[in-house]
Amino acid sequence: MNTEPLTIAEQGAFWVGVQRVEKPFGLVATGQMFVQYQIPAERRHRYPLVMVHGGGGQGLDYLSTPDGRPGWAEYFLRQGYAVYVVDRVAHGRAPYHPDVQGPATPPMDYQFLQAFFTASAKFGRHPRAKLHTQWPGSGEIGDPAVDQLIAGMGPMPASFVAIQEAMKRCGAELLDKIGPSILMTHSMGGPFGWIMADTRPALVKAIVAAEPVSPAFFEIPGLGGLEWGVTAIPMTYDPPVGDPSELKRVLRPAPSPDLPDCYVQAEPARQLVNLKGIPILLVASEASWLALTNHGVHDYLAQAGATIEHLRLEDAGIRGNGHMMMSEKNSDEVAAVLAQWLDRLRLK
Repeated sequence: MNTEPLTIAEQGAFWVGVQRVEKPFGLVATGQMFVQYQIPAERRHRYPLVMVHGGGGQGLDYLSTPDGRPGWAEYFLRQGYAVYVVDRVAHGRAPYHPDVQGPATPPMDYQFLQAFFTASAKFGRHPRAKLHTQWPGSGEIGDPAVDQLIAGMGPMPASFVAIQEAMKRCGAELLDKIGPSILMTHSMGGPFGWIMADTRPALVKAIVAAEPVSPAFFEIPGLGGLEWGVTAIPMTYDPPVGDPSELKRVLRPAPSPDLPDCYVQAEPARQLVNLKGIPILLVASEASWLALTNHGVHDYLAQAGATIEHLRLEDAGIRGNGHMMMSEKNSDEVAAVLAQWLDRLRLK
């Protein structure tokens, strides 16, 4: 952990996507996304990083780790990036109220959190759970780091479509404001990258997708599904797609016998034309349940013409991580691999 003083040239916060809606109790704001930013005095990279959290989380997932160490936001500031950390609509500092935003999911519960995020090896709920070693604590109920993680987790809108329509509207306004950027996404925030690359292709210079929601065409009862392949809302395909039922799917064999087969398009595959030429790094942890299906997103996007690499952290010698790789003991080691990939791009 770097403890040298860090000099910030500029910092602040603002909102994008503010809408007004008339309710019986008055005219209120809705649809807003919160953005916190810092620009280092020694800025060494032209394009800022936009950090987008997962479902039910918030931007603080990047600000610090549950055991109190600096998070990825500070790590990349020290690498010379301007960093913009968002709280997506109805998450974190972007207020949620059911009378305004509509129904929401329940918040995260301790039982699910410890089984799938923090103490996977103890509960063995998926095939790779036994490999999980990097949580900074016991990972069980009573662990202070678990309390710190779950305290920031709330509900989220109970509709993939509503969530992603908000991503499209707010993300476009953000990139229009700050200019060309690199997107770093996580989990259910993963579609933010695909949607922004489709909506503002000239303003997306690269995407680092840490365990995006997967596989292609994934569905959650009550939330909906990724009917458009990797999103729940329309994307720009060539030939054009008027209805998602036109995306004919077939199962592609998995790259290894311990992984499930996942859907891709039936050939000839329609192309996601706006994603072409945008470098994408899809990152999977060794011990996460999403490591089982992230190859499905990689294969889908590669088939549709995207320039995408699939990094399994164990192949880089980084072992034992779960889904919250930015929160775990070796978070800086993971961040270093991502920074090295961005450096190799030599973005201009």
